[in-house]
Amino acid sequence: MSEENQVQYTEDSIRSLDWKEHIRMRPGMYIGKLGDGSAQDDGIYVLVKEVIDNCIDEHMMGYGKTIDVKITDHRVEVRDYGRGIPLGKVVDCVSKINTGGKYDSGAFQKSVGLNGVGTKAVNALSNYFKVQSYREGQTKVAEFKQGEIITDHKIGSSSGRNGTLVAFEPDGTIFKNFHFIPEYLNDLIWNYVFLNAGLTINFNGQKFHSENGLRDLLERKTDVENIRYPIIHLKGNDIELALTHSNQYGEEYYSFVNGQYTTQGGTHLAALREALVRTVRDFYKKDFDATDIRASVVAAIAVRVQEPVFESQTKTKLGSQNVAPDGPTMRTFVNDFLKTELDNYLHRNPPVADALLKRILQSERERKEIAGIKKLANDRAKKANLHNKKLRDCRVHFSDKSKERAEETMIFITEGDSASGSITKSRDVETQAVFSLRGKPLNCFNLTKKVVYENEEFNLLQHALNIEDGIEGLRYRKIIIATDADVDGMHIRLLLLTFFLQFFPDLVRHNHVYILDTPLFRVRNKKETIYCYSEEEKRAAIAKLGNKPEITRFKGLGEISPDEFGKFIGDEMRLEPIIIKKDTTIKQLLSFYMGKNTPERQDFIVDNLRIEKDLVEETAA
Repeated sequence: MSEENQVQYTEDSIRSLDWKEHIRMRPGMYIGKLGDGSAQDDGIYVLVKEVIDNCIDEHMMGYGKTIDVKITDHRVEVRDYGRGIPLGKVVDCVSKINTGGKYDSGAFQKSVGLNGVGTKAVNALSNYFKVQSYREGQTKVAEFKQGEIITDHKIGSSSGRNGTLVAFEPDGTIFKNFHFIPEYLNDLIWNYVFLNAGLTINFNGQKFHSENGLRDLLERKTDVENIRYPIIHLKGNDIELALTHSNQYGEEYYSFVNGQYTTQGGTHLAALREALVRTVRDFYKKDFDATDIRASVVAAIAVRVQEPVFESQTKTKLGSQNVAPDGPTMRTFVNDFLKTELDNYLHRNPPVADALLKRILQSERERKEIAGIKKLANDRAKKANLHNKKLRDCRVHFSDKSKERAEETMIFITEGDSASGSITKSRDVETQAVFSLRGKPLNCFNLTKKVVYENEEFNLLQHALNIEDGIEGLRYRKIIIATDADVDGMHIRLLLLTFFLQFFPDLVRHNHVYILDTPLFRVRNKKETIYCYSEEEKRAAIAKLGNKPEITRFKGLGEISPDEFGKFIGDEMRLEPIIIKKDTTIKQLLSFYMGKNTPERQDFIVDNLRIEKDLVEETAA
């Protein structure tokens, strides 16, 4: 290689980034993944949390019982009534890394945001950011754009109550096509009030308040009429637990540290799962299988920890081994609490102890009933996996947590060879896998888990996802149902959702299941091509391009060329998350849509039926 072509590596090659440049260039280091808002842990929700966390810390210190939150399509406003940021440090607190009030552990011993980065990241990643502090009749305002200060007002007088106001608009060049999903925001706000009894959050005109903490959380997350025994609610110093068993498959947990929802669990959740098994075995004096004890459990645990260590900046998984620097291990702390409090509760409440025992024995019977067929099915699946034509796998997997792109992994479940062919040719082989269905899957509503092993297709899908023993080993971050937007495609979509909701509801609860939204129309002229996902978008495209553009209607995924398909599963991919709403239980949902034809369902179909003539008239209008 000639000297002229060699890249010179000199002092001039070394570049120092200032704080905002570094955050904008490497946002994942500060807020996890970016995303468009379709996933519950996407960056835009982390921005909201970082701001509210500061208000919660003030509340925990005894300042302010109310927080006002207003979120519109692209703007967030949060106002607390704590002490307010000291006026002389307002600008520094939101624009200087390692500046904050939480380095004095005496003031914020069990705080959520300890790293002094949170609001700075929000500031740097916002197209507009405003902070205003109110203290003792005075106020200070500063405004920023992408971390750069644009107005720095002098301290003035104010009649506002003490506290802090933060408003921001996420930067659309970083969070492309972002949108807030109301259900995710509601869950976020509810978790804050469940963990802070007595706190009121006014969110978009609705009042959120809880008196009973984690018991209220479980009542919201379960069908109270169908749980096996009343919710057990236990509280101690720096620990709170709510627990029951339901009639569904899987284990369901909600874990929190210092008010932070640890969606990926951590040492406190591992300690709970272990301590529950140990306590139950000791109480009944029988060596039950751990899976039988935990089957169908629904539990929430919250702990307060001094100087918590999380495994990432977004604080979704607790790594702390100890409750405090010189305190007991998390394992000992949680185990001692359950050993005393849960054991006492079961002794004092014999009907609950009897109901729990019946649930464990039922799980034991169900496990033994399918043991034989399970072994045969697994042997079949292992042989099929050697040359599984249904699965075109990717190289990186979600279970490979150490790999850089693990969070980007996804699997598309398609119908037939034509659709899977287009996706397979245009996918990213590093992170995108394809599983091809043969025809319509079985309607498994009201069937037992035995059918998962008896049905070859379900068994192969379960093995492809690696979810037989729970979702801890899940191989793909997103499970995407990619079917045609016709009657057959919709039916296959329903049958797959029934399979996941019936046997693996944790996948839906933890935001792993999505529907792929693909374009219905292509509108183009010689200069520009626009893909449209609705009649409304088609009309807008026609108006934009004018002069009678060429319009193509896509009837199925197989009609979209691989080159085009690459756009719809790449940066421009649109996904609809599957969300179970608060007032809907899985049993009710599946009974209504997949059960026997009832008068209620017939009425629903008649009331919502729309014929082609109506749609044509709407389009013309």
